[in-house]
Amino acid sequence: MPPAVSTVSVRTRWRWFCRNRRGTSAIEFALLAPIFLALLGAIVETAIIFFAGQVLETVNQDAARLIATGQAQTAGDDGSHLGDATNFMLNYVCSSATRPNALADVLFDCQNGIYLDVQKYSSFQNVTINSQIDNAGNFINNMQFKPGGPCDIVVVRMFYQWPLFITGLGYDISNLTGHKRLLSATAAFKNEPYNGSCP
Repeated sequence: MPPAVSTVSVRTRWRWFCRNRRGTSAIEFALLAPIFLALLGAIVETAIIFFAGQVLETVNQDAARLIATGQAQTAGDDGSHLGDATNFMLNYVCSSATRPNALADVLFDCQNGIYLDVQKYSSFQNVTINSQIDNAGNFINNMQFKPGGPCDIVVVRMFYQWPLFITGLGYDISNLTGHKRLLSATAAFKNEPYNGSCP
């Protein structure tokens, strides 16, 4: 007799458990919350990357304007010659006094993180843009600083290796090793005749 009572008791408890709806929301939340949070994080990180890319474009345009007008090729306001990339980045591109861009200061490590490549060409037809990522996913650092003279064709490019934090779950937008995304900005233009005439 006791085994029969025990069987009935187990069946009754199982039916009660199956009909009980308390805690359903908590279980559903526990199942869906990680997916929702991962998706939300991926959306936020993608938006920040696009925003950082636009800020880098602005910084690159400012640098291109300095080269196009001849400020990078001639003496600066303080009398120092800005004929090399290091001085140009330090005194103009990364200087908050000449480039009051608080967003760039927050998003980037300008002096140590932004790579500047300036090339001059004889014509727009000769301009070549090569990838700065090798087959192994490493950044190719072959930056040069050749701002050219009056009326030269110049291409200014900037690069920044943006670290990614939300990767995995089938969503990984890194294109560099170490979970990084290479941000780039490009400006192609013809220098102004800043010394009065073109050669």
